[in-house]
Amino acid sequence: MDIEAEDAKLVTLAKASRARIGAEAGAAVRDQDGRTYTAASIAREHLTISALDLAVAMAISSGASSLEAAALASEEDMVVDLAAVREFAQDSAVIVYASPAGHIREVVSL
Repeated sequence: MDIEAEDAKLVTLAKASRARIGAEAGAAVRDQDGRTYTAASIAREHLTISALDLAVAMAISSGASSLEAAALASEEDMVVDLAAVREFAQDSAVIVYASPAGHIREVVSL
């Protein structure tokens, strides 16, 4: 499946974030100005947050006002909550789902 170069960059960043700490998932988002934010899922005794939610939170805390696209690198059977992406996307956003190796599984437009 072919995707735009900027979306492929998000997949690469998401894959790297996941691999860096051996997390269940890695995510990357691109804001309205083209800036990217990456995160890995966290599953600790007192803190659990999805990679996608954390990447969105990082964008918001850095002053972004909306999202253009997101990528998630995870196992195929992982349940994904898109509420934060939907809320912050405003107009629309593309979400690219990829395997841990970075192979594109699905592209969804919100």
